[in-house]
Amino acid sequence: MTLAATRADGLGGRLLAMVNAKCLADKLGCRFGFTWSRLDDMQFHIVDSVDKVFATGFIERHWLGEKIDAARYGVLDGTRFTRSSLAADARRNGFQGWICDDFRILKSFRQGWFRAMLPANRSARSRHRTFGTLGFSEPVRAIIAAADGHRFSRPMAALHLRSGDIIHGNYRSRLEFCEKVIPAPLAKAIVSKLASKGLATLVIGQDRATLDYLKSETGAFVSDDFGAGQFEDETLRAFFEMALMARCRQIYAGSSVFATMSSVMGGIRVLRPKALFGDRGTATAILDELKVRQSDYHPLEAAFGYQSAFLLMEDSINPAQARGILERAAALDPQNPAYALKMAAGYFREQNYRGGEAILKAFMLREIDAGAENSMQIMQVLTGASWRGHVMAGDFELYLVAAKAGCPYAAACTAHILHTVLGRTEAALAMAALSLEAEPANRLFRDIELAVRTAATANDSSPLRV
Repeated sequence: MTLAATRADGLGGRLLAMVNAKCLADKLGCRFGFTWSRLDDMQFHIVDSVDKVFATGFIERHWLGEKIDAARYGVLDGTRFTRSSLAADARRNGFQGWICDDFRILKSFRQGWFRAMLPANRSARSRHRTFGTLGFSEPVRAIIAAADGHRFSRPMAALHLRSGDIIHGNYRSRLEFCEKVIPAPLAKAIVSKLASKGLATLVIGQDRATLDYLKSETGAFVSDDFGAGQFEDETLRAFFEMALMARCRQIYAGSSVFATMSSVMGGIRVLRPKALFGDRGTATAILDELKVRQSDYHPLEAAFGYQSAFLLMEDSINPAQARGILERAAALDPQNPAYALKMAAGYFREQNYRGGEAILKAFMLREIDAGAENSMQIMQVLTGASWRGHVMAGDFELYLVAAKAGCPYAAACTAHILHTVLGRTEAALAMAALSLEAEPANRLFRDIELAVRTAATANDSSPLRV
């Protein structure tokens, strides 16, 4: 039975899946395998080919190719399992093995309470030990050794400022990714707080201008201070920076897997900013910085800061305060549908249906008039989901009430919620009809109605009619 890591995303995600899968395979006495292909067609992620990252012997033993036949494998997710249950399920379904790409699989493995309590079997120690068994290529081993050779002159904490596609790309509107990033406007407060604890800060990030600014403002270290600038290869530089972070006392980061991999390499903890300030204190630090230094930051970095502050305080501030934060974010990033959706929900919460409807209408019509390639993006943001569930689930009822109050744009949103999230096709068609009745020529309304009707037709040989 093979346990396979098959992720095809960034370097950190692939490595973490490999560590998890190999750790589990070693515990169960199973074969470990992984897929790997070069990634160079994305703006924010570059991953080298398998022969550049891993040693020949490791590839010969464990590489399954660039892809596997997924139909021959089951998928391990968050469901609890034991060794015997995996083997039985594999035999029953004719599986060759299991795909182990979910980052939670080690928590799902049930090995008995006594074994689980042994220090050597705890996930953090097991993963750290397993990382040492990955067979990297000579250049990668040399890079890691070079980072390990540095001796920091002072006790050091690492601060990982992931940005990339979550700040500057399309993912910035997807609230389910927000927790992966520490906002740049929070960095100064973190560096200052760590200094008060006797710790210097190593700031790692993707945006060079932001790193240079923070270094000049705070005296924090960056990876170039330790020689990262000599590595032109992006993959080798990434390994160097992960290894540098692994040498620190602790790492402060969002839920970025890059930072998680550094913690695995070094056997150290990853902490969230709220460990220093709490939720409200974190939000206050961001807003205080932006109040006086907003122009120092890239507009999208500043907008993301406002977004983060809003999400941290959403349940503890009144709608007017929330709206003020969101309006500042929207002024910096007017194409971000998340801000329009949240502002509309705030109006609906106050039963100001006209105000919320005006926000939705203005945003949607602007997107349609601009010939947006994906006019449904706002709907995808509305129903975006993380492992915890739908991130805007708390707003769904507000949209339903607004739709029933006669708001066609809220009705269009509700139709999408009913169809995509709740699977209530007939109710979704009824809501879509309400929006189309108000504006029959609206392209977005037609797209929503068509999507619902197509799904209904696929499930029923006779088309549903409203």
